[in-house]
Amino acid sequence: MSANLRMARINKQLQRELALIFETRIKKASVKSIIITEVDCSKDLEKARVYFTALEARKCPGILKDLNEIKGAVRGLLGQSIKLRRVPELEFAIDSSSEYGAKIDSILDRLGLIDHEAKFSGFYDGSSDDNNDDDSELL
Repeated sequence: MSANLRMARINKQLQRELALIFETRIKKASVKSIIITEVDCSKDLEKARVYFTALEARKCPGILKDLNEIKGAVRGLLGQSIKLRRVPELEFAIDSSSEYGAKIDSILDRLGLIDHEAKFSGFYDGSSDDNNDDDSELL
């Protein structure tokens, strides 16, 4: 179990360091707009798959191409900022989980299984079936 905790810590540390590198040290504008969603490093620290997304999903394939062009430089910067015996080779991948979630939501909406207005109206307008509007009983 401790090996799993160690890998989780390494993955989270790599995610933080990569996000910082892309935000501060990389000058390519297209790459600055990415959001690192997850890092999955192999147990031997040989390879790390870096999942990313962007605010404009249609730009992700172009960003992926740009990331693959600079991955050697990013790995070098990562080696300077993180203390690991071996800096993993980076492999970038587009994270499509948000698109998948949106697709599932749209399917459920079309089937009528989710009524967003009814689901959340009780939280925002204060109305619910068991609320009593007569506050005189509470005094």
